[in-house]
Amino acid sequence: MYRLFLGKISTLSLTTLPQVLAEQAPEGKRRSAWLAGRALLCHAVSPLPEIHFGEQGKPGFDERHTLWFNLSHSGDDIALLLSDEGEVGCDIETLRPRLQWQQLSNATFTGNEHIEIERESEEQRLTAFWRIWTRKEAMVKQRGGSAWQIVSYDSTAPLNQHLSDLQHQGLSLAVCTPTSFTVSTAVIERVG
Repeated sequence: MYRLFLGKISTLSLTTLPQVLAEQAPEGKRRSAWLAGRALLCHAVSPLPEIHFGEQGKPGFDERHTLWFNLSHSGDDIALLLSDEGEVGCDIETLRPRLQWQQLSNATFTGNEHIEIERESEEQRLTAFWRIWTRKEAMVKQRGGSAWQIVSYDSTAPLNQHLSDLQHQGLSLAVCTPTSFTVSTAVIERVG
């Protein structure tokens, strides 16, 4: 079972959380996204198990709970992917102009990913960049890696991983799962 939730940080960060959880929220610019993520988790899993962090900092539940999750945010949008089938990764990006996207793709994309971009019309190449970028990020996050490892992943040939992506309403969304799951507007649960 996979469940995919989308919400707005500006709304979800105002959700009343259990006091013990609210006290863990960091101060500063990450606070709103952190609160929104915990609000999504509380919406999806009740009661919310304690969250632990893996070797590379990936949050998860302890081994007594057979649920895995991954959070991602961009701008005011936040996504939560929940699974009972194993580790998952998700990435969300607001489709937006990005200066020097070609240089970034040259530094991080594989030959097959460049071919995917080149198949697109000139007007669609930036959109293709975001589609590939979110898939690569989802792959890294599924494994619990760090962003600098993105260069070692080829989103056109995932090994023992399943990728699905969707671009809709100004967002690029990708998920990486241990078994097949297709992202579509029909499977997205909007919260808040």
